[in-house]
Amino acid sequence: MQSMMQGGQRRVYQRQLRRDPAPSRWAYRMQRLWLTPLFRTLFRVGLPILVLGGITAIYMADDARRAGLVQGFVDLKEKFQNRPEFMVGLVSVEGASTELAEAVRAKAALKLPASSFDLDLDAARARVEDLDAVANAELRVRSGGVLQILITERMPVMVWRTDDRIEMLDETGHRVASLASRADRADLPLIAGTGADKLAGEALEIFAVAQPIMARVRGLVRIGERRWDLVLDRDQKIMLPEHNAVAALERLIALDRAEDLLARDILTVDLRNEERPVLRLAPNAMTERRKAQGIDTSGSEL
Repeated sequence: MQSMMQGGQRRVYQRQLRRDPAPSRWAYRMQRLWLTPLFRTLFRVGLPILVLGGITAIYMADDARRAGLVQGFVDLKEKFQNRPEFMVGLVSVEGASTELAEAVRAKAALKLPASSFDLDLDAARARVEDLDAVANAELRVRSGGVLQILITERMPVMVWRTDDRIEMLDETGHRVASLASRADRADLPLIAGTGADKLAGEALEIFAVAQPIMARVRGLVRIGERRWDLVLDRDQKIMLPEHNAVAALERLIALDRAEDLLARDILTVDLRNEERPVLRLAPNAMTERRKAQGIDTSGSEL
């Protein structure tokens, strides 16, 4: 009896020894996958997202539910944007004259009251800057429902006369406004001729050099879109060269200070040739000069 029990125990023990304690191939692979951070992240995050996405897709597959969801979002957005604190009802224009402020309000073309979310400030700024008198515009929505428009106004520094109109220009030659008459802005220097507006900067330099005789200056005339003539009173004219006009006028002003040249009976001072300036005398001055030289001028008189 005892021997039979011992034999059974040996058989059980032998079966236990024959069992392989190592995990199966599938279990081993699963354990290795779980040790991989990427797999754990995909399983813990990706799987819920996939399930949620599937549920959402099933829900949104119905047209009525989808339309209702979109309409609910639109209604919520409109309610938020149309809250009183976001409404704009007034326009404040700063940095502009009264006339320009009215033109800015009209040009902005804003339908108020309106939500600040519905206002296209970039488009409104572009429309305002289309005004010739506006150099720059800045639009800001302030508290209290006020749209503030900050204007940098173009300042006229000269008058440009063409064949059919009279315009005021700023220092860059940009149009500011039209004039009905030159007398409306007699305080501004005058330029004339085709293309004169394109060289407004050079014209200002010439006027600055001509300050000692500015009381006699009538204007600058652009000749052939190449050079300037400085027109003075008493029908005098200074013909400036195509290049280095400012320097040529500076030399003439210095000569006038020393010799009082422009006070004489001279019709034209031709400075087009820097090496050979030419003076054209008035008829009376020519007669007096010939008499001083002893030349008989009686035969030329009628």
